[in-house]
Amino acid sequence: MNRLQLNKMKINKISFLLLASVLLATQGYSQKLLTDGSILYNVSVVNGKDQPGIADAFDGATLLVSIKSSQVRSDLKSNVRLQSIFYNAKDGTAVILKESGPEKYMINLTSAQWIQYNRKYAGIKFSYSDETKTVAGYLCKKAVGTLGDGSSVTVYYAADLKPVYAGYEYAFKDLPGLPLEYEITTGNITVRYLAASLQMTPVNASRFDLPKSGYKLLDYKQ
Repeated sequence: MNRLQLNKMKINKISFLLLASVLLATQGYSQKLLTDGSILYNVSVVNGKDQPGIADAFDGATLLVSIKSSQVRSDLKSNVRLQSIFYNAKDGTAVILKESGPEKYMINLTSAQWIQYNRKYAGIKFSYSDETKTVAGYLCKKAVGTLGDGSSVTVYYAADLKPVYAGYEYAFKDLPGLPLEYEITTGNITVRYLAASLQMTPVNASRFDLPKSGYKLLDYKQ
């Protein structure tokens, strides 16, 4: 075997080792898309329980997020109300159902209105930290988001998980992972959402069926 052949063998060996290293690194960190499943959050008021209506509306409430491909349903249930949001990621539209006592309302939002509805979170900027914690069995990284009005959002997200469509939770649409714990602070009121469970099992398609009657249709008002 001549020197040229030996050099070619060495080059091929080095190339193979480099390729193997890249493949191993890629396999070591592969983000899984959440396309079908549900997340149950427990909601609590950290600061501001003395504010009228805040404790009743949020403290002890639950938020159930159900995901099935481009369809997302979020149900916030407390002692005084039930609010459900149906989000369609394909066209960016949403439907909001509100129940308070005997009163039931439905509000249809176009994609432009959905953006307007979430205008508080437009332009949110995140700073990322090396701090980590385990939430619902998943290792999460910390990020702090600053909003245009000066309020903040602190979030712990699972970096190895990501919803296939993230626009349903507008504040976190650009977050590089799945939010499993977050605190939203506005003024002197802070509300925490903490994931109690994450189910990666198929959600029944009927959960995304809208009611055909029983709700008063309202126009969206900015």
